[in-house]
Amino acid sequence: MKDLSQNTRKVMGKQAVSDDKAVNNIVKNTVRFVTVDDDQAGQRLDNFLRVVLKGVPKTRVYRIIRKGEVRVNKGRAKADTKLAGGDVVRVPPIRVSEARAPVVPGMEVAQRIEAAILYEDDSLLVLNKPSGLAVHGGSGVSLGVIEALRQLRPDCRFLELVHRIDRDTSGCLLITKKRSLLRHLHAQIREHHMLKVYTALVDGRWSARKEFVSAPLQKNILQSGERMVTVHPEGKKSRTRFRVLERYSEATLVEASLETGRTHQIRVHTQHAGHPILGDPKYGYENTRELTAKVGLKRLFLHAAKVGINLPDGEYREFEAPLPDDLVAVLQKMPR
Repeated sequence: MKDLSQNTRKVMGKQAVSDDKAVNNIVKNTVRFVTVDDDQAGQRLDNFLRVVLKGVPKTRVYRIIRKGEVRVNKGRAKADTKLAGGDVVRVPPIRVSEARAPVVPGMEVAQRIEAAILYEDDSLLVLNKPSGLAVHGGSGVSLGVIEALRQLRPDCRFLELVHRIDRDTSGCLLITKKRSLLRHLHAQIREHHMLKVYTALVDGRWSARKEFVSAPLQKNILQSGERMVTVHPEGKKSRTRFRVLERYSEATLVEASLETGRTHQIRVHTQHAGHPILGDPKYGYENTRELTAKVGLKRLFLHAAKVGINLPDGEYREFEAPLPDDLVAVLQKMPR
C-alpha cells in the first residue's frame, strides 16, 4: 500500500473536529476581485461562481448575479455570460449558513484512494476505483471519490470527474486537474472517440458469434425513486461490442467495449442478450444466486479494465487497471 501523502496526513489530522459539529454563519466578508485565467476561460459566469463560492446554494448565486452584485470588468453581467481569460470578476461579500462541517474522508478511505492511483501528473489523475466507493456524493452518500480527492489534494485548484462508473463497479476512472483538458476529453466522449473496455462475468454460455448488442436504452424512475434502464424502441441508440475471454461450465468471462456510453449500458445489454452479469442485484437473475454464493462473489462482477484517450498534444495514452483480488479469487473458484 502506498504511503499517505503529506496533504493526506494534514487532512487526517483535521478529524479531531467532529463531523457533527455545527458550522454556522461562515462569512466571506470582503469583496474579492478574481482574475479569470486561461484554463477557466469559456465558462459561464454562474458555473465560475459556483466554484469560487463553494457551499453557497445555487439560488443565492443566481440572486447576487440578478441583483448586479457580481460585476465582470466593472459591468453588470448575466448568468450565462461567457468569461474570457483576463476578465476580472467582482465577488461580493456573502454569508453562508451550513448545518455541518465538511465530511472528512476516514483513514481507511484515504488509504484506499491513495493506493488506487494508477497515474498522476499536473493535469490528469487516473484511479483504479475500488468497488463500493461512489464517484461522487449524493443520494444518501455523504462522500464520494471526487469529494475525498479534493480534500486529499487541497492545492489543486480544479478537480473534476471526466466520466462516471457505478458505485459497485471497479476500475479506471479519469479525473482532470485542468478545465481545458476536461473540455477536450468531454468532446471525445461525445464523439465516441474514447476507448472504454470492461471485463464482466456473465451467466451461461455467451456465443462467440454474438459480437455486438445493439439495443436502444431508456431511463425510468420508479415510484420508489429507484432508477432503472430498459430496452425500449424510443430509447437512445446504444451499442456494445463483446469478446469471449474465458469459458466456465456455468458462466463466461467477456470483454465489453462501449461504442456508446449510456447509463447501465453493459448491465442492461447483457441482460437483454439473456446473460446478465453475475452479482447484479438490479438486472440479474434469481437463479444465479446459488452460483454467486458458491464462488464467494459478493458484488457486481464488472470492472473497467482499460481506458484510452487522445491528449491535446496528439499523444494517445491507454491506462489499464488490473482485476481486483476479490474478482481474481472468484474466477479461481469457478467450476469449469
